[in-house]
Amino acid sequence: MTSRSPDIAWDVVGSVGGFFALRTGEPPERTLPMVARVYEIGRAVTEGDPLSFRVTKVAARLAAPEPRVAASIAHLGLAARLWSLALGPAALYGRVPDLDPRLLRWDADGSSPDDLWLSGDGTFPADAARIRDVVLDGHLAPLAAALRARYRVSPALLRGNAGSALAGAARELDAWARRTGRPDVGQRALALATDLFALPELRSTGTLDGTAFRRRSCCLYYRCPNGGLCGDCCFDRPPQRSSLEAPAG
Repeated sequence: MTSRSPDIAWDVVGSVGGFFALRTGEPPERTLPMVARVYEIGRAVTEGDPLSFRVTKVAARLAAPEPRVAASIAHLGLAARLWSLALGPAALYGRVPDLDPRLLRWDADGSSPDDLWLSGDGTFPADAARIRDVVLDGHLAPLAAALRARYRVSPALLRGNAGSALAGAARELDAWARRTGRPDVGQRALALATDLFALPELRSTGTLDGTAFRRRSCCLYYRCPNGGLCGDCCFDRPPQRSSLEAPAG
């Protein structure tokens, strides 16, 4: 059951790091409901729609060699934002915000915290099942479907991005907890992350060992001119074959 609660102090959540920050209240006119214009927009890439705008912006910033590389990096950034906004309050306050796509608005040209605005204040008790419902089912599944349809991004790659982003959010919370003398927050974050990685949707994405994560796929960042391997990449060195996304098997 959802409830309305002032128990989440977003200024405290935001102090963990930029990905955890969230704007609340009445959003600017340029923002759009995520479900209306991002997840349900269909296969066609239309000029000016927010998803293609974001991918194009990322492609220009990174000089990405092909659209699917930019689509992957854009997806990874959004996944990190969404996991952080759910896991942060869950670890700090034992509540998960209602991030219903109809309430969460997105400025595709913005960066955190100005990219996302939440117009509701509903919350749920925090557990892995609820976080899965809010983040995976509510956002990452339809977002991945849209990106696969438009940019031919591998499903395994997108699942790996989701796992990498979740592990990164848990790691940031654990680091914040150590800095601020709140070991309970770090323990809750890692416990929730462990439960989430036990779910079928995330179980095959990689291995979480404490705060360390090794994914089983590659986000393709290495293919950008100034790119390289991420700290949790499945590869030890950049592969030579440009089409390679993940190790065999």
